[in-house]
Amino acid sequence: MSVQQQIKNYITNQPEPKRSDIQSLHKLMLRLLPKGKLWFDNGKNSEQKTVTNPTIGYGLFTIKYADGKTKEFFQIGISANTTGISVYIMGLKDKTYLAQTFGKKIGKATVTGYCIKFKTLQDINIDVLEASIQYGVKASLEQ
Repeated sequence: MSVQQQIKNYITNQPEPKRSDIQSLHKLMLRLLPKGKLWFDNGKNSEQKTVTNPTIGYGLFTIKYADGKTKEFFQIGISANTTGISVYIMGLKDKTYLAQTFGKKIGKATVTGYCIKFKTLQDINIDVLEASIQYGVKASLEQ
């Protein structure tokens, strides 16, 4: 199954209003990263054990580990969780920047070093979310 089909199935299988919100975020990401690589992580490890929520990924950057190893990964991830939606902004060196810069302006959301978690899109300022994503994409490419 293609990545696009996996993403479509994932979104389709979400209950409302999460389905509409994730579809809106997917469209936003395709606009922000029109040539970005699409990913779908089903959340299972090599033994097919569930280790995380399934995630739609966008863009491409290289994670550099302390031991010198590298791994290609997505820049931005979107995932449904039990209480709402998580937007992961990967590759940020400064783990305080998101919360300090966007935390007070984004609305009803929890903002950590690389994750913005909210119940519905209605709860947040979408322009602030977009600005945080744009920052994250730029920052991950500067590594």
